Order: sequence, then structure tokens, then C-alpha cells
Amino acid sequence: MECGMQDRTGKRLDGKVAIITGGASGFGESTARLFVRHGAKVVIADVQDELGQALCGELGESDALYVHCDVTCDAEVKNVVEVAVSAFGKLDVMFNNAGITGNVEPSILGSDDENFKRVLEVNVLGAFLGAKHAAAVMVPARKGAILFTSSVSSVVSGEAPHAYAASKHAIVGLTKNLCVELGQFGIRVNCLSPCAVATPLLVKAMGVEKSVVERIISESATLKGVVPTAEDVAEAALFLASDESRFVSGVNLPIDGGYSTTNQNYTNKIKQVLSELSG
Repeated sequence: MECGMQDRTGKRLDGKVAIITGGASGFGESTARLFVRHGAKVVIADVQDELGQALCGELGESDALYVHCDVTCDAEVKNVVEVAVSAFGKLDVMFNNAGITGNVEPSILGSDDENFKRVLEVNVLGAFLGAKHAAAVMVPARKGAILFTSSVSSVVSGEAPHAYAASKHAIVGLTKNLCVELGQFGIRVNCLSPCAVATPLLVKAMGVEKSVVERIISESATLKGVVPTAEDVAEAALFLASDESRFVSGVNLPIDGGYSTTNQNYTNKIKQVLSELSG
């Protein structure tokens, strides 16, 4: 077996220490499970205490710790980093994944100012603080990987609330800026942009059953035959956190089955109109 293949089938994060914000559910939970499976020590930071503690119980106290953390609070984010270093001796990966959708209001005329501020505070300020305190540890070590969860809304417009879309575009900008600043210290910075996935967050926001959300996602997908899951996002995070991506930085990686590459409204409308005329 070739060495590269052996590495990929082994523990790809063996010996690494990672923090995952929003790690108690959704993308964060799946990533925490996968990271531990690949040998990482994981600190789960979230405000969902019961879920976070239960997850750590499943993963094992020697491999996972839970820390209550509101990512909009500088002191609490700093504390998470300090706990990780105190417990495990270092910090290799900071996955700034925590985020909210905010109100699902498509019109700017009906948008609430406080909701807009809150979404940017959690999604952007929270990610900034995570990167800031991670960098304080990684810069002296001259290595590390910082990840963010953005969204397909950063590359496709008009399908998400304005506050959410603005926050996810900001994450991409932050990723690229930090890539330049922190690259000189051997720190890689990347972000993931998942398409709609039937996570608890999205299911709750849409107000329908998970099966309905999955049907909508499948029927609107460019890539057929696959229903995207949180595990797909976790696998991408694993790649970007591992040494396999050692020369990958400044990337916004869409995990969308090619959805963001095309807009088929024109061709679909042609088919509809020609069908009506021929009928």
C-alpha cells in the first residue's frame, strides 16, 4: 500500500488538539465525533450545556472536554483557548463554527435592526474572537489551522436572509485577510461553505419536518443521488484541519454538489414556455 493511502486510512489528526465552537450539535457535533475518531483531543465550546456534556460523555473524558462559551463574549472565548492549552498542552486547530440564521425574513423592508445586529455579532464577531485568541497561541508556536463555517450564501445570492448572507460574506473576507497576515507564522486559514443541510438549526428555522427539508434539498440539487449531511461538512473540515492540506490556505470551499456553479432558471423557463406553446 502506498504511504499516502496509508495516511488517509489512519488517524489523520493523531496528536492534534482542536477547539470547535458550536460543537454540541449540527456541523460541530459531527466534526467533533470525526476529529476524535481520527485521534484529536477536542474541546467543544457551546451554549447548549446539556448537549455538549452528553456528547463529551459519549466521546470520552480523555478525548473531549465541554466548555460553556458565548462566542460574542471575549472573556469566554479566551477562556476556551486557555482551557484547551491547560488540559492538552497546545492548540493545533480552531474551528469557528458557531452561528445562527436569525429571522427568516426575505425583505429588507420587513427586517428587524436588532436581529441584523445579533446575527452579525454571533456569526462575525464570534468568529473574529475565536481567531484572535487562537492566533495568540498559534503565532508563538508558528503553526496551526484556523477554520470558519461560512455558507453557500457567500457565493450564491438571493436565497438567504440579508443578515445571514452579509455575515457569511464577511467570514470569507476575514478568512482571506487572516490567511495573508498569519501565513508568515505558518498558520493556515480556510473556510467551509456548505449548502443547505437538514441540521437541527435549519429544520427549526424552516419550521417543517426534517424529511421535508431533505426532499427540498434533494430536488433542488445539481448533484443527484446524494443527500448532503453534516458528516459531509465534517469530512471537509477534517481535510482542512489535517496535514494533508498543509499548503492550502485562503480557500472558501463550497460543499454544495456544484449548486453554486449554475443558475438554471433561464433553461428551465425555456422548457416551460416552449412546452406551453407546443401544447
